[in-house]
Amino acid sequence: MSAIFDLSKSKNDKFYFNLKAGNGEIILTSEMYEAKASAIQGVESVKANAGKDAQYERKTSTSGKPYFNLKAANGEVIGTSEMYGTEVARDHGIESVKTNAPGAELVDQAK
Repeated sequence: MSAIFDLSKSKNDKFYFNLKAGNGEIILTSEMYEAKASAIQGVESVKANAGKDAQYERKTSTSGKPYFNLKAANGEVIGTSEMYGTEVARDHGIESVKTNAPGAELVDQAK
């Protein structure tokens, strides 16, 4: 199975997407969007920025867990990773987004 962008609608009628690797694991989650069209633009922004290492913000949570944000060219966060156990695991997550995002298909569940 190939990677996908899984577009969904939340209980409060906002839109978001998850980038899922071929094994179904979520490797990036978007912010909440008011409009479906904005969420789709977010997917396109992830595809455009995924290969640019400078767009990844490597962070550590208040609980000490490594994670990352992917930022658009304007500096806005377009996706956030899960919390990882180690910085090495986080860096593998970044590589997974770089590899999977550009060719991932959009699957619209937000109907």
